Amino acid sequence: MIRADFDKLALIEEEGWGHNQHYHAFLLRHLPPHCEQSLEIGCGTGAFARLLARRSTQVLALDLSPQMIRLAREHSVFYPNIDFQVADVLEWPFPEAAFDCIASIATLHHLPFESLLLKMKAALRPGGTLLVLDLFQGEGPGDWLRSGIAFPVNVLLKLAHGKRLRDPKAVREAWAAHARHDTYLPVSQVRRICADVLPGAVVRKHLLWRYSLIWEKP
Repeated sequence: MIRADFDKLALIEEEGWGHNQHYHAFLLRHLPPHCEQSLEIGCGTGAFARLLARRSTQVLALDLSPQMIRLAREHSVFYPNIDFQVADVLEWPFPEAAFDCIASIATLHHLPFESLLLKMKAALRPGGTLLVLDLFQGEGPGDWLRSGIAFPVNVLLKLAHGKRLRDPKAVREAWAAHARHDTYLPVSQVRRICADVLPGAVVRKHLLWRYSLIWEKP
């Protein structure tokens, strides 16, 4: 079902600025100075993989959706150091201590969170960095206030980036259908899990309905 959703979204959604892209620069600030091998899980049409490729010798970018991978390859012809592959990470054999950076953006909420963190942890080399950006479930007045502030900020940012204030109907309907089987963790739960499996991880809430998780492997 998730694969079908994203195959459809790949064909109808425009590339460009969005809530995830807004935090790309923040994530890149936490990269090691240079990475030999980087991995992105859930690469979509390859926007962040292309940024990683400027700072890495080789990037392996995985996505469940064949249509997303097709478009990622089309958009990345000038990045020969990116290997885009269709893969289900629940079945993909994570290599041991193979990557200097592993990134995942708006993907882990589709997956068993703790078990994927353990797999990514094992696949990082010592000194390697894990970068996660994902959506979270609000909990309490602080998150409600943050969300209320985010709405007008979102409008201003869309205008600043030349985006439509309202997505085309087909895009809205596709995201609404997808959202019916989406679930998000509250950040308090993310922090509890990280305390067990990624000691020292920095988990931070961001304004546009996202949280980040940054962890460096000792």
